[in-house]
Amino acid sequence: MRKPNDMPLKDAIAKMLSVYRLRGKFDETGVIAMWPEIMGTAIGNRTTQIYIAHKKLFVRIESSVIKNELLMVRTGIIQKLNERAGSEVINEIIFL
Repeated sequence: MRKPNDMPLKDAIAKMLSVYRLRGKFDETGVIAMWPEIMGTAIGNRTTQIYIAHKKLFVRIESSVIKNELLMVRTGIIQKLNERAGSEVINEIIFL
């Protein structure tokens, strides 16, 4: 028998994230986790460091050739990552 204040687990987790103000960090870790999936294994394997600070995604890539290619499609990458996250998590990508 269901009680009147029961809610689905998805809603409960979403409410908890908003109450404890963890939604931003949760979305940021999701973007970092999906980087190899979105960019592919070739780029994922050459990525040595990735982190987010102040809505900027910092990515260190070993290959200068791949880095230059990614610089040209920077806005498309930002759109894909924000689309998959479901909100605007990053505004800028900086390749180190």
